[in-house]
Amino acid sequence: MNSEKIRTLIIEDEELARKLLRSYLGEHPELEILGECENGFEGVKAINELKPDLVFLDIQMPKITGFEMLELIDHHPEIIFTTAYDQFALKAFEYNASDYLLKPFSRERLQDALEKVKERITREPEHEDMVEKITSFPREEYLDRVVVKDRHKIHIIPADQIRYIESLDDYVMIYTPEGRYMKQKTMHYFENALDPRNFARIHRSYIVRVDQIAQLQQYEKESYIAILHDKTKLKVSKSGYKNLKEMLNF
Repeated sequence: MNSEKIRTLIIEDEELARKLLRSYLGEHPELEILGECENGFEGVKAINELKPDLVFLDIQMPKITGFEMLELIDHHPEIIFTTAYDQFALKAFEYNASDYLLKPFSRERLQDALEKVKERITREPEHEDMVEKITSFPREEYLDRVVVKDRHKIHIIPADQIRYIESLDDYVMIYTPEGRYMKQKTMHYFENALDPRNFARIHRSYIVRVDQIAQLQQYEKESYIAILHDKTKLKVSKSGYKNLKEMLNF
């Protein structure tokens, strides 16, 4: 890797910011600029097709954010976040990104970031671990939407449209009024990422939006089922029943 150029992609919605970054990067012959993307949708396609070593990624973009975009990629490059919003700084470092550049940044600051990338590429970091951290959520923040890739389509599902989530080993099935969507995430991830005021883990296989429950029905001693407003029936475990009792105060 040391003798090869670092294949680099820019994902940034502001044209002036792309132009300035490309100008700075032009001073680094060790980089090969593969292209530029104006939004996260283009970014997902470009990363999966071009398989860059490094991506400069804006966080706040139209349609989907930089964090959401990273959930949809199959190839996992090094990431340097670029943003005008300093509230993401701590989050970016917690997620083990290569670096975080607060706009406007200097040539010297960019140089520092590139040195970090070179070091990480040399010791070949575990990209999967990085992306798992990057798409995790601090406890004080909860998902307000979920992004799902379905073949060539990307669906943005508001959290308040989720009826329930079913476990499918390393995947989950997300049920909404419009249909169902499969996503490669764990139940543990959603249990932590969804607002506990609205969602409850009622069984090892189910997380449900509580306002979707029409009634709880006992069918054996200490065994219940949750009947949703659309008549869907979901098993409720002993611990799940306890969770619902605490949430609903009954």
